Amino acid sequence: MADSSSPLPQVRSVCVYCGSSNTTKPEYLDLATRFGAAMAGRGLRLVYGGGAVGLMGRVAKAVHEGGGDVLGIMPRFLERREITYQDVPHRMVDTMHERKHIMFDESDAFVVLPGGIGTLEEAVEMLSWKRLDLHKKPIVFLSEDGFWDSFFTLIEHTVAANLTPASFRESVVNASSIDECFAALGVKSPV
Repeated sequence: MADSSSPLPQVRSVCVYCGSSNTTKPEYLDLATRFGAAMAGRGLRLVYGGGAVGLMGRVAKAVHEGGGDVLGIMPRFLERREITYQDVPHRMVDTMHERKHIMFDESDAFVVLPGGIGTLEEAVEMLSWKRLDLHKKPIVFLSEDGFWDSFFTLIEHTVAANLTPASFRESVVNASSIDECFAALGVKSPV
């Protein structure tokens, strides 16, 4: 959806939103692992929710094991549920609002891997802020099996109903490969 001809800001730190379920499709867990390894290989820092489970844990472990920098932001009330990944630095906070604010401040771009309602809520907030011109950071949804296609159909539905301007299509990308995701972020492949 986004216009690839407009210049992108330098991306050094990427916030990744994704599911925290270990019982999802193995393909989604694998995508998170491969995406984390690709981030580390490109020298990108990961900013994420701080958990050690699900896609969240997989992407963090892959970045960390690949020698990359990781910053987890964990609300204290979720420590037992999402199990803090202790091998990486964390900032502990009291609320989800604090978590999201720090994740926003520490990131140059956002990538959304498969996830549930929490993932969608975080991503939609960043889209809303972008719609309100509160930021110009790239936002890319990434799945290899069309996981996010229905969401993009909903965006088109709101455009057709004149509830979202057609220009908003340029604010977000629906990528079907890791390489396409990094291209949309303006991040080159490692040499």
